Amino acid sequence: MSDILDQLAATIATRRDADPQASYTASLLAKGPAKCAEKFGEEAVEAIVAAARGDRAALTSEAADVLYHLLVLLTAGGVTLDEVRAELARREGVSGHAEKAARKG
Repeated sequence: MSDILDQLAATIATRRDADPQASYTASLLAKGPAKCAEKFGEEAVEAIVAAARGDRAALTSEAADVLYHLLVLLTAGGVTLDEVRAELARREGVSGHAEKAARKG
């Protein structure tokens, strides 16, 4: 069985060419990467607030929104979930401090 994130990414990809009047995802994608980034940011802030308040149920719900909007943003930017997985795999076993230092150089 396919992972839910793979399923969601595939659904989002199919909505790229859908009617923006009929699909929320299509309407976001039609507005371009900047709008998708804005929506992702809004959802991230809502997740942060839920976490800071210690509201586990709200954090769970907002985290789902964050993941959805991240996948929309990735689609708008032409980045696949597999590319993100490959980047995470590349970083596996590398100290977070070392990885950050390498990006600065």
